[in-house]
Amino acid sequence: MKQFVVNPLKSAIKTTISVPPDKSISHRAVIIGSIASGKTEIKNFLSSADCLSTLKIMQQLGVEIANFNNYESLTVLGKGLNALSEAKDVLNCGNSGTTMRLLCGLLSAQSFQSVLTGDGSLLARPMGRVIEPLTLMGAKISGREHNTKAPIVILPSVLHGISYELTIPSAQVKSAIMLAGLFAKGETKIIEKEKSRDHTEKMLTAFGATIKQEKNEIVIGSEQKLEAQSLVIPGDISSAAFFLAACSIIPNSEMFIPKVLVNTTRTGFVNALKKMGAKINITNKKEISCEAVADLFITASELSSIEVKGSNIPLLIDEIPILCIVMAQASGKSVIRDAKELRFKESDRISTMAQVLRKLSVEVNELEDGLEINGSSGEPFKVNHDLEWPQHFDHRIAMSIAIAALKANEPIAVPGSEWIPTSFPYFEKLMHQLHMAVV
Repeated sequence: MKQFVVNPLKSAIKTTISVPPDKSISHRAVIIGSIASGKTEIKNFLSSADCLSTLKIMQQLGVEIANFNNYESLTVLGKGLNALSEAKDVLNCGNSGTTMRLLCGLLSAQSFQSVLTGDGSLLARPMGRVIEPLTLMGAKISGREHNTKAPIVILPSVLHGISYELTIPSAQVKSAIMLAGLFAKGETKIIEKEKSRDHTEKMLTAFGATIKQEKNEIVIGSEQKLEAQSLVIPGDISSAAFFLAACSIIPNSEMFIPKVLVNTTRTGFVNALKKMGAKINITNKKEISCEAVADLFITASELSSIEVKGSNIPLLIDEIPILCIVMAQASGKSVIRDAKELRFKESDRISTMAQVLRKLSVEVNELEDGLEINGSSGEPFKVNHDLEWPQHFDHRIAMSIAIAALKANEPIAVPGSEWIPTSFPYFEKLMHQLHMAVV
């Protein structure tokens, strides 16, 4: 396990940073651009390990993709909905659940066989949630452990539209059904109990698909035609969250982060910080490539405890690990509920964050679907040398530990740094910039 050392900050942060391109949108841009007609240009693509897994698989499926300036921009030569070709080898999704689940939907409608696999972490994640609705659509799709785990085998089939109510608020499952629905006979209706991120709906619409949305229902018809687009990927709000958190827990700090995604299905973390007392101004808001983008300016202030649950959970599901660090610095007891889905991420993020917080001498109670965290009212984290770091965790937890180290009583050798490039290739560089920006 690799590690890097983060020293505590001794003074306030005063800086401007730029965060990486959005991971979710980068995945979708490559996939949808590949099945559109014409040349799609993608600027500010995220060249993280996960997104490169998606890109390489689309190339294996016969799509010509050229990259410039080390993947900073891409040109995707799409040939239309029915132009993918059978890969010569197994399709390796690496650590990316987004890659595997979205491609299950796309490949279920093809006239050739495909096999999807991934690393050990991905092979342990639940895939029955996407296999079930696709099977109802007529897909010939199967997986290990009674169709619940990868590797996944997909055989040629003809799909038909269905009406399906999502059992969990999952943008990945919803997107898989929508991609399959592009090829299905008749309409496909998806019913969401709680709103999840809507990048697929927005991007398909931008590429020319006809999608009806009313309240909690999404309807997509067959025989769609997608036309190539020019896209600019905004800054990732999930990556920005780590540095918003750093600024919020270091007294007297200020930070400016330009051109960040502020899609309302992704701003749950910002809303939570505001509710806790952080001062965040959202300015220069505009729409770029069908997504809302704005500049963020945050000023540190005293933080109070909050409760996060219900429909708010899908809006910040990826940011909960770093939210735990902020809660541990607030005054009073904060509570996270209705977040059982965290147990099925790259690691069990409920159990793992409980272990991380105990290692930092934070009083925490692990619940079946969340955590109760007693905040320290701004006191530095105290590293407990009698406890070990978790044996297995993931990129978002490694970065959360690094941010906590900025407010610790001693330097912390952050374990698991090899996982960070999964979503944030230059995280360590920005951490160094924070130390340079101390005043």
